[in-house]
Amino acid sequence: MQTQAQIQSENSVLKVLLKQRDEQIKKLEALNNWYIQQLKLNRKKLFGASSENSKYDGIEQMNLFNEAESERTAFNPEPTLETITYKRKKKKGSRETLLAQLPVETVEYTLTEAEQTCLKCGSAMHVMSKEVRKELKIIPAKVSVVEHVSYVYACRSCEKNDVETPIVTAPAPKALVAKSLVSPSIMAYVMNQKFVNAMPLYRQEQELKRMGVKLSRQTLANWMIKGASLLQPLADAMKAELLRKEVLHADETTLEVLCEPDRPAQTNSYMWLYRTSGCDAPIVLYDYQEGRAGNFAKTYLNGFKGYLHTDGWGGYHQLEENGVTLCGCWAHYPRKKFIQERMLLTA
Repeated sequence: MQTQAQIQSENSVLKVLLKQRDEQIKKLEALNNWYIQQLKLNRKKLFGASSENSKYDGIEQMNLFNEAESERTAFNPEPTLETITYKRKKKKGSRETLLAQLPVETVEYTLTEAEQTCLKCGSAMHVMSKEVRKELKIIPAKVSVVEHVSYVYACRSCEKNDVETPIVTAPAPKALVAKSLVSPSIMAYVMNQKFVNAMPLYRQEQELKRMGVKLSRQTLANWMIKGASLLQPLADAMKAELLRKEVLHADETTLEVLCEPDRPAQTNSYMWLYRTSGCDAPIVLYDYQEGRAGNFAKTYLNGFKGYLHTDGWGGYHQLEENGVTLCGCWAHYPRKKFIQERMLLTA
């Protein structure tokens, strides 16, 4: 049996150990919060400000498919700015380099023959030098109508002397969509405005209306769907080239698609992204799927035998059955494991 003094002594030791553990826990929590802030800061530097609500493991992740007009929220408080005044020496030829690839329109201003008479002695004047001033000019987009007129030819002699008359129609380019106003140029313009400039169809509808053309966003959407089918052979060729590469990158992100059969509007689907690595002309392909199962990537990359660079999601391990070697990503390195190793190094 322990005496009263021994029990009190043991309690005192336990209290000291408990206090030390509490202090150690506080230090570890502070260190953990610091690492979390560092990870957030690094992701902000890599991807810029993001307004999406989707998160990956507690850290905000950029969504490639949000439109530019989404409401933005500040990721961190804005720092106080310090104004620094300095002079920078202008590089010679910088303007010429900027304008070298642009077409040039020259407008010359000369004097009439009467004005080329010297006001002092009345003699004829000659061109001594030129003063050149350059400015940028932009031609806004405009819509015009192109009429494709195919002339139909018939034989006069056969009309008079024969039972049948040969009729020949001059060949003309085939329409992209039968009985439609769409042309290759306006289809490319609408798709570029939507996917490159992040301009939604309702804004394009308003812009075209200001140009004098009333086209509904439903019509524009139909044109984009038709354009996607016309570009499918190009996408297939790009995919075949992508599968021949030695190193690829892959990732997937959530996406809400409206009006899908037998699926609520708020159901999350996934847009899968596949990209080549280290190429002067990179290939980037998107594949829409209703889920995140690893068999989607396994099916899409069927035939690929190289290295695949992904995050730590376990679904990609299905590709190892096809001979694919998975490569980890430092940006997705498990945070807990990173902190544990950091603690071991600093212990």
